Amino acid sequence: ENENRVVFMGNSITIGWLKTRPEFFKGKPYINRGISGQTTPQMLIRFRQDVIDLKPKVVTILAGTNDIAGNTGPSTLKMIMDNIKGMAEMADANNIKVILSSTLPAYDYPWKPGLEPAGKIIKLNEMIKEYANTHGHIYLDYFSKMVDERNGLPKKYARDEVHPTAEGYMVMESLVEAAISEALKN
Repeated sequence: ENENRVVFMGNSITIGWLKTRPEFFKGKPYINRGISGQTTPQMLIRFRQDVIDLKPKVVTILAGTNDIAGNTGPSTLKMIMDNIKGMAEMADANNIKVILSSTLPAYDYPWKPGLEPAGKIIKLNEMIKEYANTHGHIYLDYFSKMVDERNGLPKKYARDEVHPTAEGYMVMESLVEAAISEALKN
């Protein structure tokens, strides 16, 4: 039962992965729990039912960009980190291995232009990495493998600055598979 089950917690980037690349999830013990537009407080609220209750071996958390976009109101990087830490602590307490993903690059948000999120994303990723490294979690760095010279996503990897193309997801797939293997080793 639950053999090496992995839950993917996230937002539209996570649910879009299932829609764009269903073959990646097919036949694997991967459960996609992405909900479009969600911010970290919304993920934290549903973390028990959507992750803990499914008794996975591993959870991968990809979050933060909608907080920076202000989807559920203004939020500081500390608020985002507190919510990510809350999810990681809950997983930890239930013996679920935690993979904390970097937020993907974004030069601009099509639904909220002009926010200039790139600098905040870089800073948030430094905070996520530092937290992962000091708490025995795996830091999954999508950012540096996908970023362009604007600190955004190149056209080949994103159709609208934010949501990955099939090619973008394929880059993410090899990275997440490696992180999952590492998590299951320990």
